[in-house]
Amino acid sequence: MSVYFISGIDTDIGKSVAVGMMARDLHLRGKRVITMKLVQTGNDGFSEDLDKHRAMMNVPRFPEDEAGLTAPQIFRFPSSPHLAAKLEGRELDLDAIRRAVAEVSNHYEFVLLEGAGGLAVPLTEDLLTIDFAAELGCPLILVTSGRLGSLNHTILSIEAAANRDMRIAGVVYNRYPKADPIIDEDSPRMIRKYLKRNGMPETLVDLPEVREPLPRVDFSAIFTPEASK
Repeated sequence: MSVYFISGIDTDIGKSVAVGMMARDLHLRGKRVITMKLVQTGNDGFSEDLDKHRAMMNVPRFPEDEAGLTAPQIFRFPSSPHLAAKLEGRELDLDAIRRAVAEVSNHYEFVLLEGAGGLAVPLTEDLLTIDFAAELGCPLILVTSGRLGSLNHTILSIEAAANRDMRIAGVVYNRYPKADPIIDEDSPRMIRKYLKRNGMPETLVDLPEVREPLPRVDFSAIFTPEASK
């Protein structure tokens, strides 16, 4: 499966940076990789997250960016998609997202599909992000951190994915900003424990502070056939 769905366990957890760094690592390994946004809110016309990914990959915009395929649904108001669409008098076009994912995945080895916020963010009045991601059938990558409350959100996300038969290929543990060192020492252990309890690979990759010059982070443990099965 070339498409990976990336979700934060909460908002402002470092998901977009993690996606950019994963794309950068794959690109530097010579893989054909592209990032997409499931839905982009808080922007008008183009996704600033995608521009951030391209800068981190040190590549220009892709033809699929210019064609609108990598961010097929964009809304101006910075909120969950169901509300952002409502405020513009529009309906979220789920079929447009499905078509874009199918089209883009035909041309790349790896497609990193970034969600909006956490797994329970409503796409529509009746459809949560996690249910749409489960329908796509792609492996899940969770982005978390050591900030207070994250362990609760991470375990809930793991169990929600397991209840929908979603495979978690790995967890990215964002080390920036610095959390309490006692929490930072214990949380990865607990995350691995609950991954194992739910039949998932105990794959966790540390993401250090990302600033120029960008660090090289090895995400290869996440992108293995075994992790995605």
